[in-house]
Amino acid sequence: MGDRPPRGMAAQERLVTAMRGVAVIRGLHAATRAARSWVMRRRLVRDLRRLGVSKGQVLLVHASLSSIGWVEGGAATVVTALRRAVGRTGTVVVSTGTEENSHTSRAHQERIKHMTDDEIASYRRDMPAFDKDTTPGTAGAIAEKLRTTGGAVRSAHPQSSLAAIGPLAGYLMADHRLDCHLGEQSPLRKLYDNDAQILLLGVGYRSCTAFHLAEYRYTVNPPTQSYSCVVMRNDRRTWEEYIDVVLDDGDFGTIGKSLDGELPVKKRNVGNAKCRLVSLPAAVDFACTWLSSNRC
Repeated sequence: MGDRPPRGMAAQERLVTAMRGVAVIRGLHAATRAARSWVMRRRLVRDLRRLGVSKGQVLLVHASLSSIGWVEGGAATVVTALRRAVGRTGTVVVSTGTEENSHTSRAHQERIKHMTDDEIASYRRDMPAFDKDTTPGTAGAIAEKLRTTGGAVRSAHPQSSLAAIGPLAGYLMADHRLDCHLGEQSPLRKLYDNDAQILLLGVGYRSCTAFHLAEYRYTVNPPTQSYSCVVMRNDRRTWEEYIDVVLDDGDFGTIGKSLDGELPVKKRNVGNAKCRLVSLPAAVDFACTWLSSNRC
């Protein structure tokens, strides 16, 4: 009798053992689901092709890596899949902007909003000058991986640069003027002229950089403002000031909703990401019409 466990103890031990068994089984099931949810390069290429991406296209990509799922190889795999989808004759373009390199941008204002005047002055004094070869972009892991891939070419704008890889990369990224963020003297004009496609990969129309080109076109005299970015001039770091069109993406989501109902937009998942593929010239023209009717 003395060695017998207290009444109820044996039942408790059986319950604990059973619960441990359930935990192990659940863990195995979770591991199995995780293994099945890995997204491979071959699947990405297949999904992109089914969406409508084809060989020879010029493709402006805005993408969220996390929306795709667990991609084996990460951003590098996505970049490879995009290049495979457009083939050797196609060109992939991404935004590699550095929004904080400005005294007016949302990112810059957010960074300094809790600083004193002296701290702001010190921060701006120490901001590094833009270098198109080394300054990281802020548009996500996929864009940054493409920018750093051998053979990629980046445009030279210190705040609104883009990068491309493919046979048209050098031509598309050349001559990006300082006083033209995303207008007629930017890569967007060349993308328009070369009938590029826009791929929104797991992101919405708020990320659609091409709509900015419409801000330069929807009226004869679009509103402008003063900008300033840190650049290198004659081997010296300096703040360069210039005047350019006011850029405002606040209504881009609304433009996109209207566009979805009017233009032929291809929709399909790539991996786990909801995607859209649409003609860049058609999207810009639509945005011009919408802006001319809805912006005062």
